[in-house]
Amino acid sequence: MPVLAVNYKAYPTAFGSAGLAIALSAEKLAEQYDGIVRFILAVPATEIARISEALDKVVVYAQHVDPVEPGAYTGFIPLEAVKEAGAKGTLLNHSERRLRLSDIDLLVRRATSLGLETLVCADTPAAAAAAAVFAPTMVAVEPPELIGTGLPVSKAKPEVITSSIRMVRMINPEVPVLAGAGITSGEDAARALELGAAGVLVASAVMKAKDPEAKMLELAEALAKAAEKQG
Repeated sequence: MPVLAVNYKAYPTAFGSAGLAIALSAEKLAEQYDGIVRFILAVPATEIARISEALDKVVVYAQHVDPVEPGAYTGFIPLEAVKEAGAKGTLLNHSERRLRLSDIDLLVRRATSLGLETLVCADTPAAAAAAAVFAPTMVAVEPPELIGTGLPVSKAKPEVITSSIRMVRMINPEVPVLAGAGITSGEDAARALELGAAGVLVASAVMKAKDPEAKMLELAEALAKAAEKQG
């Protein structure tokens, strides 16, 4: 089942009633595509409780967690905190929130022990393969120079997707690879699946859209059709 993961980032639409409205739209689509497309929303830490309480079909992730246990760490976000707030997983190592490999290793192991999923971002095929060593739930490959440009990795650098998939499979064939960076249309999402990706990670395409629900529908429909075509 292909994955449509939306990273809210810290866009104005990520917070309060606007962020909740996008989440409720995603829930409606997740019900429509139940068993066909898996919806994940990576939301700001401040919004995890509000959004997770309103959803059933959509999986809520944190955008980042810190490699610390609950304790005297002012301003840090431990895994236990996002789980308590209702998150089912977390992004790790986004290009806007880098982590050391040792911290990724620690966090994936601790998240697994807590029953949380992990989606580790990587900027190159080699980095994706390195992340796969830790057996996260998923890896997303995102060339940072394409993030937010509207120029999709599936068109601009398709070899990044295919190389990442090949290298990750050599390390751990159980880890799915998502495509991210510049994915803005259903065509982009479908092409990512054709290249072998298990889904897409998007942000501005949805969060800055005039009609976020329509954009998510476009992406979900394209993923569903591409997956059906693959059999």
